[in-house]
Amino acid sequence: MDIEKAGGKNRQTLAGCRRAVLLGCTALVAFAPVSLRAQEAEDTGAGTVLETITVEGAARDDDANSIVATRSTGAGKMPTDILETPASVSVITSKEIEERGATSIEQVVQYTAGVVTDFYGSDDRYDYFDIRGFTPYTYRDGLAIGRTFGGVREEPYAYERIEVLKGTSSAGFGASEPGGSVNYVTKLPKSERFGEAYVTGGSFNHKEVGLDFGDNITADDTLSYRLTGKLQGADAEYDYSRDDEKFIMGGLTWRPTDVTSLSFVFDHLNKDGVPGSGGHPLGTDFDRDRFFGEPDYYFRTTNRNSYSLMFDHDFGNGLSFGSNARYSRSRDAFGGAYLSTTRTDGSNLADRYYFGSDKSTEQFIIDANLIYETSIDNVDSRTLAGIEYNNFNSQNYGLYIPGAPAINWENPIYSGGPISTAPNSGTRNDQKTKAIYLQQDLTFSDRLTASVGLRNDWLDLSETDLFSGATQANDHSEFTKRFGLSYKITEELAAYASYAESAAPPGIGSDPTTGKQYEAGIKYRPDAFPALFTASVYDLTKGNITVYDSVSYLPTSVEKVRHRGIELEAKAELSDNISLIAAYSYIDSKIEEPGGANDGNRLMRVPKQLASVWGTYTLPGNGMRGDMTFGIGARYTDSYYMNIGNTTSSDSAVVFDAAFTYKIQENTTFQLNVSNLFNEKHVASQDSGGIYYNPGRAIYATLRQTW
Repeated sequence: MDIEKAGGKNRQTLAGCRRAVLLGCTALVAFAPVSLRAQEAEDTGAGTVLETITVEGAARDDDANSIVATRSTGAGKMPTDILETPASVSVITSKEIEERGATSIEQVVQYTAGVVTDFYGSDDRYDYFDIRGFTPYTYRDGLAIGRTFGGVREEPYAYERIEVLKGTSSAGFGASEPGGSVNYVTKLPKSERFGEAYVTGGSFNHKEVGLDFGDNITADDTLSYRLTGKLQGADAEYDYSRDDEKFIMGGLTWRPTDVTSLSFVFDHLNKDGVPGSGGHPLGTDFDRDRFFGEPDYYFRTTNRNSYSLMFDHDFGNGLSFGSNARYSRSRDAFGGAYLSTTRTDGSNLADRYYFGSDKSTEQFIIDANLIYETSIDNVDSRTLAGIEYNNFNSQNYGLYIPGAPAINWENPIYSGGPISTAPNSGTRNDQKTKAIYLQQDLTFSDRLTASVGLRNDWLDLSETDLFSGATQANDHSEFTKRFGLSYKITEELAAYASYAESAAPPGIGSDPTTGKQYEAGIKYRPDAFPALFTASVYDLTKGNITVYDSVSYLPTSVEKVRHRGIELEAKAELSDNISLIAAYSYIDSKIEEPGGANDGNRLMRVPKQLASVWGTYTLPGNGMRGDMTFGIGARYTDSYYMNIGNTTSSDSAVVFDAAFTYKIQENTTFQLNVSNLFNEKHVASQDSGGIYYNPGRAIYATLRQTW
């Protein structure tokens, strides 16, 4: 197997007052004065059975027409009212994704409290974002995918919504990092005719077409289909780059009765791009498009097929059954020449190395659970019990060749790729996980909800060196728990407190990384208009960890990292023509290893403060003129350290985004989206070889037809 190209062609920070205005506006929105109206809960009576809410019910929010969600499975596998959930959950609906023109998961989540994006700048290999300072685990329809770092870059167009849980979640979903997790909710067929088609063009020779439509196949609405696709041909903002994609997803839903639903979804994702710019030499300030790698060894390809089954059945009398299963295969490869050192002898030369990877994965995962709901006197009970099985195999060949030809950054002359692309390292990893879990929610007098989550995961791990044949194996049993209380002060206002734990799969020969979190907060959801306001404080600790320095890439053992923070978030549709999204985060990061070299330092990539505001205003049409919607957003990221020794830091910056939509006809719209409106340029990442800038300005125009 050769790690070679798989195909194809190839300021400064804004003024401090601007930051202060942004921070102030965010806090003002999150704590906007609102009237509170208490409502008396209706007495349900003794022995009444509650209406069953199946897993499918989590998507009953109108995600296509509202930015405010009311229900989520983000805190566990049982769908729950967000107001009553004793955790901080953010939902990005498909309307918000479309409104902001988000084309990557990083862009989808970058207006979410506690989330940091773009910290690797022009490195485009993965979905780079952290939640509360740690790399998240991702799930699709409640089934594990894995870490964002090292995984496939997901296609947002495949999902109805994206649910972000802040904090530990192992008692609900299994293996995860303590900072948070993300659940992608797949678009499924509907029992009605619908559809849209669009074309997009813009910066970097971007050309894109997409469609998403469905209908009933049978007259009695028992069988429905949905087809979603996207075809993209584009460059990236760097010389010799490309950003091509083919995505297709088809689904069938069968509803033989009113209480039974079976859905099958197949999707294929094919990406043909580049791993990023490769960086610029230290001490230089070139335009973003300059390239100092090798055009003949510069690729990033992804090919993944997934098959998903989702089944729900209501037995009646409060008992329902749900099961999701997925089988997927993927192959992911990249290669490039990277900068290793910048010479200071006046020669204008930068040393380089060749680095590549060819990874294939196969996964089968299935989850099955029962939900029982009942009510006795003034106590409502919801019980979830389930089992899960996950078989994940990966094979990764690597290529690392130091001493690639140096390049003159003032007069670059390319020398080609490595003589041989045969890998010089390789491992095979096999992981089998079996789990049982239980979640119990008790609601007293429709006011106080007590929630308990318990889960045990049994992990069987093995790793084989593909060159020597040597195999190592470990097995672990991890028990995690979550306790939460939520109290509805009024029908619109709730306070909560929780304790939760996490455990993440370890490397061979080491113990799982563990986490625990204490959190308290308050949520407000007014009756007057669709909105959700959340304020939370947390104390989060992660232990048994190995940290890879972002500059040297060398591993460092750290006894414990503690993050304490405050988060404010608001999503509101204030009127028919004004909507607002705002977020503010403060994180106190501290490495705790008494006597250690890094004791008291901050963890890498953890800014002290984050803030963002996005607002839209719709000017109603008049006569021949259709509705016009104007959107403007700003994202502030404080500086953060780029190495564990806290000697190198990024720049703090404010980045603006904008959008404009014009309704040409009832079902025809023209949309213009601009990210990084003023082309703000700052160093987002730096290693021993080079610097990486944040993404530059990009402008895209979309014509969309719906029916």
